[in-house]
Amino acid sequence: MTDLSRRDLLAGAAGFLGGAALAGLPLAVEGQGGAVPPAPAVPPPRPVAPLDATAMPGAPTAALGARSEYFAPTRIPNGTPVGSSRTPLQDLTGTITPADLHFERHHAGIPTLDPERHTLTIHGLVDHPMSFTVSDIKRFPQITRTYFIECSGNGGAGYRDPKPDTTPQPLAGLFSTSEWTGVPLATLFREVGVQPNATWFLAEGGDSCKLARSIPIAKAWDDAMIVWAQNGEPLRPAQGYPMRLLLPGFEGNSNVKWLRRLELGTKPWMTRWETSKYTDPMPDGTARIFTFEIDAKSVITSPCYPNTITARGWHSVNGLAWSGRGRITRVEVSIDGGATWHDAELLNTPQPKSTVRFQYMWNWQGADAVLLSRATDDAGYVQPTRSAMVAERGAYTDYHYNQIVGWKVDRSGAVTFHGDT
Repeated sequence: MTDLSRRDLLAGAAGFLGGAALAGLPLAVEGQGGAVPPAPAVPPPRPVAPLDATAMPGAPTAALGARSEYFAPTRIPNGTPVGSSRTPLQDLTGTITPADLHFERHHAGIPTLDPERHTLTIHGLVDHPMSFTVSDIKRFPQITRTYFIECSGNGGAGYRDPKPDTTPQPLAGLFSTSEWTGVPLATLFREVGVQPNATWFLAEGGDSCKLARSIPIAKAWDDAMIVWAQNGEPLRPAQGYPMRLLLPGFEGNSNVKWLRRLELGTKPWMTRWETSKYTDPMPDGTARIFTFEIDAKSVITSPCYPNTITARGWHSVNGLAWSGRGRITRVEVSIDGGATWHDAELLNTPQPKSTVRFQYMWNWQGADAVLLSRATDDAGYVQPTRSAMVAERGAYTDYHYNQIVGWKVDRSGAVTFHGDT
């Protein structure tokens, strides 16, 4: 770790100001969630297995393990440097998202950063401005926690224009959960000596647009982390390698990837990422600003479109629930479009700002049904209907969609999306 001179700080500030010139950047996607992705391509032919696998030797060991040929989940879409790709929630079980399927959202592509040269500078209203290498940060006591990250634009596909052929992936795939390893940000702030009048900090990323967000300093003293590992290995480049900011329960954009600078001050910096973007337009022409926390939310991932229920009898209605304000305490499932509600079973122990897998056993006897889920967190917040959200925030708000959604099952067993709750 290195103490910084005034010249070093001025050079860093000049670099930050230069990063604001984005006129030449091909911004193909507006908002955090971006456009609704296209439907996935037609899958390849089903692999052919031997009739008797016991009659021949199996495959040898390999440098890297591979998924079964019969299970090939992918994110959609892919190939764009500016935009997002979405996690195939309908293909996954449990709560942890494999690192290679964690959703992405980039504003200027994925930078290539050398972990031996990358540093994190902390300056501003501190007693000892310092620059930390990745190795420096790893010397501090580590912690491991499981948290979700959700893009604040997640759910827009089911809010603005609900379509029956929507799957969980475009509906809610800008959401993933991982086990993260790093150091509490409070540890680093104690190291540099935060001055008493500091109330906000600016987090700046190391991508070519130098994405920067203002964060209340209370979050740093609470549960913010600087992380370098995800699900037992170093961060993937798309997730911020070699280090990123993790703000449990806060909207995804504020969890700045490729973190390079933290500046402490007395008020928000009002960057473009918190003025022209990542604000919530309201029907009266105003906008909510700094709406960091993710509200309680749930989504049924099975059954879902394009499934067809082929047999009458018992079926597991299951999915995911999460809240940025605390623990999920209750998930309810309705099979009649919200007329009645039933408590679902929580399949793992709820943790703060993490994800719960829920299940409700449903005895389908061939009748029409509408399956919905509703989450409640330990703050007492109950997930609202779409009509309630439209009444409060209008039909064209841009972020923080957490309306109740579900699936319509007809008498043939065909499943389609139902978002008009």
